[in-house]
Amino acid sequence: MTKKGTAQLATVFVLAAGLGIGLVRTAGWKLQSFAATRRAPEQNPQDAIYSMLEAARTGDVKRYVGNFTGPLEASLRQTLAETSEGGFSKYLRESNSEIQGVAVSDPQIISAFQAAIRVEYIYRDRNQAQMFFLDKASTGWKISRTDGEERVKTLIPYGTPVK
Repeated sequence: MTKKGTAQLATVFVLAAGLGIGLVRTAGWKLQSFAATRRAPEQNPQDAIYSMLEAARTGDVKRYVGNFTGPLEASLRQTLAETSEGGFSKYLRESNSEIQGVAVSDPQIISAFQAAIRVEYIYRDRNQAQMFFLDKASTGWKISRTDGEERVKTLIPYGTPVK
């Protein structure tokens, strides 16, 4: 293609683009990027539990602490201040290394801004359950309180061969 042909093609393209933009504006359409029109899905209380568990498993201290609120968050921040971030990360990974699985129940909605969820930790030799209480903040659901863990009687221990 010659220089003249390339210039004519570019001119036609620019004019067509300008005409298209003019028609869009005249019709009252708004141009937005795909990312701007896509909304993040609404977080549910279980998402905060899964986020906390994943952060603990990988030792991601900031993300782990970010899943908590109120006095529980303050207590974790105090613990973090008394230890190093590396030490706390190691503690999170080690304390979760024996967990074989987790069962997260459906949330019990207490109010529009509060929920409770029972989480059962499955270990090779035992199961333990714990209640988590969550508050809805502007940034999503956060864990505000936990009850102590209780041992759950297991009929068939994890990993038992099937006959």
